[in-house]
Amino acid sequence: MVTDGHRIVMTLAFYPRGGSAQVVRYLGGALQTLGNDVTVACGSLGPPGVRSNAGTFFEGLEVDSLDFTEALDWFDEGRDPMTAPVPIHPSFEDRPGVPDRVFTSVGEEAYRHQVAAWQRLLEDVGPPDVYHAHHLTHVNDAIARLDSRPTIAHLHGTELKMLEQIRGSGAERWSDALVWDQRLVASAHRADRVIVISSTDRALAIDLLGLDPTRIEIVPNGVDTNSFVPLGLSAEQRLDHWRRWLVEDPQGWNEGGSPGTIRYTAEDIDRFFVDPTTGDLRPTLLYVGRFLDFKRVPLLIRAYAEVRNELGDEAPPLVIWGGYPGEWEGEHPHTVATALGVEGVFFVGWHGHDELVTGFNCADVFVAPSVEEPFGQVYLEAMACGIPVIATTTGGPPSFVNTDPEQPNGWLVAPDDGRTLARVMVEAAGDTPVRTERGRNARRTVVEGFDWLRIAERVDRIYRDVLT
Repeated sequence: MVTDGHRIVMTLAFYPRGGSAQVVRYLGGALQTLGNDVTVACGSLGPPGVRSNAGTFFEGLEVDSLDFTEALDWFDEGRDPMTAPVPIHPSFEDRPGVPDRVFTSVGEEAYRHQVAAWQRLLEDVGPPDVYHAHHLTHVNDAIARLDSRPTIAHLHGTELKMLEQIRGSGAERWSDALVWDQRLVASAHRADRVIVISSTDRALAIDLLGLDPTRIEIVPNGVDTNSFVPLGLSAEQRLDHWRRWLVEDPQGWNEGGSPGTIRYTAEDIDRFFVDPTTGDLRPTLLYVGRFLDFKRVPLLIRAYAEVRNELGDEAPPLVIWGGYPGEWEGEHPHTVATALGVEGVFFVGWHGHDELVTGFNCADVFVAPSVEEPFGQVYLEAMACGIPVIATTTGGPPSFVNTDPEQPNGWLVAPDDGRTLARVMVEAAGDTPVRTERGRNARRTVVEGFDWLRIAERVDRIYRDVLT
């Protein structure tokens, strides 16, 4: 369905690196397909050609950006990057030693500097028919200073997690926690509609933001089902890719933070990925994501240690894909694996989203025991490639994993239950027919309900509603 389009300005306070940037890229492209004129106003880092550069990342969309490169140079020189001419964005996560300190530690003067920079950018972009603001940030306040236009606030869950922390002990931990709490709540109330990505986040938005439920729309994230597809790779092709990622061009990183500090040999690949008796590939378990506390990657490593204790050398390898270089919360997963002395864990490091399709197709089961995952787009991307998933019974995944009891597409385990997680990994790795059936069901689930064009049609209807 192609519609009579509108001019949409999508805002993203951050340079492209996380899941919300992928949402902006795919949703923006699908909205253009429907006939809308989409401009992305966002942060950017580095020269054209690198993944964090906005023009490169959002290729195919009109892009206007704030370049944070100078602010990062200021940080390297020991100066405050929040006071640079173009200040770097704050973060929803509180991590030591990084330039983008947590929102709740950004004071009044730095906040005003952020808003002014974004107001100048949006004035240059020009007024749209609708502002579509991804996240609740200082950008929402910049929009409020401009001529009135209908505004959609699109929550991705991280802002809600920060509010939960503020309502816990955050007011004691952070100097500016309460004022940011008030700003985020006010931004949500100013919006004409608030989009959340799951029923779990809808309940949180009502509770934490005090929103009228009638103003909240549940719109899940989607998947490019023409790109995320089963590739039917041969065993040798899969091995070649693992050798490339792990041996020839290793990007895994330890607590030192430099990509390539974790390295493997061709013998490691043969030993853990190939059954020496049959010559067949062992099934591969794959995790993809950042090393944030709620992702529970250390828990996954400990559960995998139980898998190896039970299966010994017959255990499937576990590949950890991702972790943004130098950034982690709590225990570093590689440190946990080293301390346990567990073998068979491989750290791929951070790779571009365009390589993820191949990564999924080199694996047999996607496993991510996140607790209260805001939505879980990466699960859907794995499922679109025909890979069954292991998730927990919290957050977004229960809204698409095993929703049809007659056609299961994965496994759900209780949160923080490492023993059950280990048992399910053993079960999934040991039963090829079950994996195959659940993988087919997983692909069907995504194609029928989560294709980006279907998602864009729902968003387009929200635009038309607020405009009329």
